[in-house]
Amino acid sequence: MVEREKEILLLISVSKTRNKGYEMLITDYQKPLYFFIRRMLLNHEDTNDVLQDTFIRVFKGIDGFRGESALGTWLHSIAYREALAHIQRNKRMLKGDWDEQILEKVKQLEEDVHYTGDEMQRRLQAMVAALPEKQRAVFIMKYYEEKKYTEIAEITGTSVGALKASFHHAVEKIKQDIQKNEWKVELNERQNEE
Repeated sequence: MVEREKEILLLISVSKTRNKGYEMLITDYQKPLYFFIRRMLLNHEDTNDVLQDTFIRVFKGIDGFRGESALGTWLHSIAYREALAHIQRNKRMLKGDWDEQILEKVKQLEEDVHYTGDEMQRRLQAMVAALPEKQRAVFIMKYYEEKKYTEIAEITGTSVGALKASFHHAVEKIKQDIQKNEWKVELNERQNEE
């Protein structure tokens, strides 16, 4: 465990310094968790809701954190589960086609003041959004966040072999979409990296 994580956990464990520990935790992890959730959900408002739910679960469960993984990995696993739960709730409540809703969210990125990507990034985001949720999460963690398969395995509770297969399938689907649409997006497959 890194020194900063130890410091945060120590501050949180003492009632006098608990608020300071929570402030440090939010300062250190809010931005990376936001971007992970945002890539999963596309929408800023949904992302903020899921991020709040994530931190509520973290604050409620921090006393049970045993340090078997890095604090960031534990937080990411909570954000992962919260994002998947949000997607599943939306699918159940949806009246209409899920794929159409995804396309609509991608179109809304152009008008979203919180999104700073260009046209190519929006296209890649659309291709990633079209992946099944678990493949999407693996692709985001491996491609965008450059996490090692072992860390992704801790976050998702999936074997490294299954993750490698999921990432490979995701990359192949995206490559096919790029070729089909003749888009000029460079996709660096990091499948063999550990």
